[in-house]
Amino acid sequence: MDPLKLKARYDAATAAFDAPFAIVDLDAFRANAADLVRRAGGKPVRVASKSVRVRALLDEVLKMDGFAGIMAFTLPEALWLAAHGTSDDILVAYPTADRGALRRLADDEHAASVVTLMVDCVEHLELMPSDGHPIRVCMDIDAGYRVLGGRIKVGAQRSPIVTPAQARAFAEEIAKRPNLRLVGIMGYESQIAGVGDAPAGQPARARIIRAMQSRSRLELAARRGEIVRRVREVADVEFVNGGGTGSVEWTVAERAITEVASGSGLFHPHLFDHYTAFHGIPAALFALPVVRRPGPGVATCLGGGYLASGPADALRLPQPYLPPGLKFTALEGAGEVQTPLTGAAADRLEIGDRVWFRHTKAGELCERFEAVHLISGERTVRTVPTYRGEGQTFL
Repeated sequence: MDPLKLKARYDAATAAFDAPFAIVDLDAFRANAADLVRRAGGKPVRVASKSVRVRALLDEVLKMDGFAGIMAFTLPEALWLAAHGTSDDILVAYPTADRGALRRLADDEHAASVVTLMVDCVEHLELMPSDGHPIRVCMDIDAGYRVLGGRIKVGAQRSPIVTPAQARAFAEEIAKRPNLRLVGIMGYESQIAGVGDAPAGQPARARIIRAMQSRSRLELAARRGEIVRRVREVADVEFVNGGGTGSVEWTVAERAITEVASGSGLFHPHLFDHYTAFHGIPAALFALPVVRRPGPGVATCLGGGYLASGPADALRLPQPYLPPGLKFTALEGAGEVQTPLTGAAADRLEIGDRVWFRHTKAGELCERFEAVHLISGERTVRTVPTYRGEGQTFL
């Protein structure tokens, strides 16, 4: 859609609200969901809740064909979702040291039957209650790419379990504990799923990234397949999870993989603009009001310093989206109390007008707002709380 027409549609749909506020375009959200299912090629997509953080939208996507289960980011979140009946299959993506939450899990028959915890070392196992209901666990393997004999690693710093032998040995450690059941294996290939292979204006870097990702895919497919084979000699695991929004079609091509994880692809924040394999539609936005016109060529918005986690670089800034042709100033960027914008569109903005932004990441936007307005066409169909709006913060 023409950007100015899109801005007009959003402005019309939210005319009754005072900015700042956040929206989710349901038409774009559903189109992105359908594309994720297409890319998954028949394997189920487990929705990553940290990238959504709106219970109503988790309900929405889990009703769609092709999606099954939630990947939560903390155990307290998983317990909360289980208590609300959001899903009967909740995998906690990161290990926990929350002894109180572990006790609640072991004491709750329903939660223990639907929640699976992530583990990658004996210390995690020793934190688990030895009494109560059996606890389901998933082994997290390291899916990073190693070069120069392992001296250099490309990928997130996650699990210490790298080799098939290490995976089998850890499975045997889990099997010694009658209070634990090993039901899954997970490996997140961040160097593929989280790194765009078409960085803007950097063709040489793009070629390097594509070469690395190609080699990494081959290495990981062989290693992960052998890990799964060795672990299944010890435990009858139910699922093998991998991937993320940026690697769906590559991950599901592995025979060992039974499901893929994705969440960011539903909102399509601007971090995911630079991939050749897919193109999503921006679905989650926030609006800021223009409150100053300091001079020609400058329009200043209220607040807006919604920076993303990760390395401190320009990519962590939100992106001025609508109207097109706006950019941050070098000295102020996106500020706590004000965000000056320059560019061709600045002089066409008046006090009270809205500027629409995209966050770098998906779920982090919802930590800034207590509610999101769900838009379809030129109207707001309903307003729903975020986790924060429901009084829940899990990080």
